[in-house]
Amino acid sequence: MPSFDHLHPSDAHAPKRTGLLNRTKALADVRNSGVWDVVIIGGGATGLGAAVDAASRGLRTLLLERDDFAKGTSSRSTKLVHGGVRYLKQGRIRMVMKALRERDQLLKNAPHLVNLRQFVVPCRNYAEIGFYGIGLKLYDILASGRGLPPSRVLSRNAVIREQEGVNDSHLAGGIEYSDGQFDDSRLALALAQTCVREGGTVINYCNVKALSKNAQMLMEVQVVDSEVGEEFRVTARSVINATGVFVDAVREMDAPGKKSLIRASQGVHLVLPASFLPGPAAVMVPSTDDGRVLFCIPWKGHALLGTTDTPVKSIDTEPRALEEEIAFLIGHAGRYLKKAPSRSDVLSVFVGLRPLIGNSKGPTKSVSREHMILESESGLITITGGKWTTYRYMAEQVVNRVCRRIGASDRTCVTRDLPLYGHSNDHDDHIMFSEYGSDRLALIKTIQEDAQGDERLHPDLPFVMGQVTWALRHEMAFTVEDVLARRMRALFLNAAASIEMAPAVARKMAAYLDKDSDWIERQVSSFTSLASRYQLQP
Repeated sequence: MPSFDHLHPSDAHAPKRTGLLNRTKALADVRNSGVWDVVIIGGGATGLGAAVDAASRGLRTLLLERDDFAKGTSSRSTKLVHGGVRYLKQGRIRMVMKALRERDQLLKNAPHLVNLRQFVVPCRNYAEIGFYGIGLKLYDILASGRGLPPSRVLSRNAVIREQEGVNDSHLAGGIEYSDGQFDDSRLALALAQTCVREGGTVINYCNVKALSKNAQMLMEVQVVDSEVGEEFRVTARSVINATGVFVDAVREMDAPGKKSLIRASQGVHLVLPASFLPGPAAVMVPSTDDGRVLFCIPWKGHALLGTTDTPVKSIDTEPRALEEEIAFLIGHAGRYLKKAPSRSDVLSVFVGLRPLIGNSKGPTKSVSREHMILESESGLITITGGKWTTYRYMAEQVVNRVCRRIGASDRTCVTRDLPLYGHSNDHDDHIMFSEYGSDRLALIKTIQEDAQGDERLHPDLPFVMGQVTWALRHEMAFTVEDVLARRMRALFLNAAASIEMAPAVARKMAAYLDKDSDWIERQVSSFTSLASRYQLQP
């Protein structure tokens, strides 16, 4: 069990905290709000990015999320902030340059959540070394002037030294390059906190049921608070639809019969014990049998394997991995890792749906990851497509559209150099709770003051009970899933362990939220049912 007594954080030295999330206050703000400049529907990367941009320009900003922040695709990414090496092969140079610029701004603006990771490309012959070496030198050129280590050719022994988990059979050498890695749901939370710090309002568990225009030609948004069942309306000068794969459902509210924009593709990820990837470097396989890119990445003391790119017809809140996708990942990992994984080694499997633009029947891996902004006759502004790395650029563009619409074009974007909530100049990735950034000492104080604060929630994971208390007080967590899936990443790291953690977490939450034993039972049952979907069946 960890001890924090030696740290002795004091009020005098703890950083000033603004932007902590409080749902009760946010709802009170909404009830007394008047007219908002912009209401944003959707609390994933795109919506939260737009909320930060709008609030930091001084616009009266409200974000409404149907479930929890980053509940969908935005918590289920490959955890990479990158230019996209595979897009070079497709000739999308401008897209790569744009993403590299955004990657570097994230490294600067959110150092507590985004860090550099070295990647190794194992090559089986000298022709591969030459081919991929040239491609990654182009990647260097596109990223030039940004102070990152350039790619370099590695000998066979150097590849093994950088990542001893690589399969050394038929290994000729490799290429090493740098890219970014992050914690997606924690970054989403930091965006929500940044929006609040900048004067905006964000609320989770508020479901938008209808859109309309009032007599003053302002947008009316009908909302249901899922926590208590209360219905209310908010009025806005503009509304942004940033609901990812669900944008067509919101467009249908606005104007029934609209042609679908979205073609969904699912990406499956498997989480393995760290023993499968014992070295510090990630492994990138640039071309699998079907032309996809495969990553195996060290992440929070585990190995993250992904991803697939499979078109799907149905859009579900909790998509399931297909058996062929699981076999694809395990089979290719067995070729490139010294220790070949099996189904029984998989600790968690999670699936995200990509909101791709278009309805063609070709392979989804060739569909553009660029974003699109559309404005309907009523004034609803829809933004979809894109990826996590370019969320800030997407937000800038969509809020520019809002400003033109409401006559506020003088409000220019300031997010390029805006530190996100938790930013700390003395950040150290290697210390405990580093992902909390400037809130780290305040979290430790909470752990020390809580009677159960330093109680380890599971022997196989690093989380303690005081983090549950912090999530309840300051991070707008309301369910066991909120805590174990997104405030802490237990569900994504080890589904079986998270199920074992659920009863203790539910009891702690019930005491804080004044809930009864029936609530505890429902929460544990609901979370257990969900977490079982993250486990591979024998």
